[in-house]
Amino acid sequence: MTTERPAVPEMDGGPFRVRMDLAYDGASFSGWAAQPGLRTVQGLVEDALAVLLRRPVRITVAGRTDAGVHARGQVVHFDLTAAEWHELARGRDLDPGVSLRRRLHGVINKELTMAAREAGLQRRAIDALGGAVEVLSAVPAPAGFDARFSALWRRYSYRICDLPETRDPLSRHTTLWFKAPLDTALMNEAAAGVLGVRDFLSYCKPRNGSTTIRELQEFHFRRGADGVITTHIQADAFCHNMVRSLVGGSLLVGLGERRPQWLADRLAARIRDSKSLLAPPHPLVLEEVRYPAAAELAGRAELTRAHRK
Repeated sequence: MTTERPAVPEMDGGPFRVRMDLAYDGASFSGWAAQPGLRTVQGLVEDALAVLLRRPVRITVAGRTDAGVHARGQVVHFDLTAAEWHELARGRDLDPGVSLRRRLHGVINKELTMAAREAGLQRRAIDALGGAVEVLSAVPAPAGFDARFSALWRRYSYRICDLPETRDPLSRHTTLWFKAPLDTALMNEAAAGVLGVRDFLSYCKPRNGSTTIRELQEFHFRRGADGVITTHIQADAFCHNMVRSLVGGSLLVGLGERRPQWLADRLAARIRDSKSLLAPPHPLVLEEVRYPAAAELAGRAELTRAHRK
């Protein structure tokens, strides 16, 4: 069973691709990607699917997130047979996707509770894991859909509180409490200088055999009425650590320790060294993944696959 070539949904028992949308609190996970001996979002979801389907299921994700990073709009796909899809309803007059969402909710939370108990966590810590991963929807994917390669862009947000008097203890787990006031005008000037199709090697942890060329489509900082700065950053795709590196560099500019041109100069230099600042992961949220119209999904996937591994 492939996870790269789009399956075409069929009703005769052939390949059947499912799109599933997820949200999760990344604080309790060692990132998205499955890793032996570590609790990861991919590992948890794949284990839950294996329980329901009684066989291993490999899922493909739109964007891998680092340890501690959250998601409101993550997208994955996986392949079933048509028979497996319809059997999810267990003979009841119920949409298989709705049944899958409900049953996964139960299995995922059971798996988290068991793992927490085995790790010797206290009752409060175990309860806090409930709802850490939620399946928002599960539907048959259009022909040609690939969660990773069909995507047009991904959008992240990052919250920063730089004014002590506006700190909200209830949002401290998803907001960076920064040490000093920041100049958002300088940060936006710096951010504008790295927009476009560029080689982001200076702001990435490269993966072997993968390109670091990306199109940064949107990057700006806005201070809200509550005094909190929210960063919005959108690209066709992101390299490993790219968002946190760009935000980290912008923080140095906002402090006045670097001039706005510094972000673009670093980009042109194509180097990673101790001058780079990696912003903490806990305020980072994958907000949305956007796809083209159904008729364009396969073409988009082929085009992306040809340029990126």
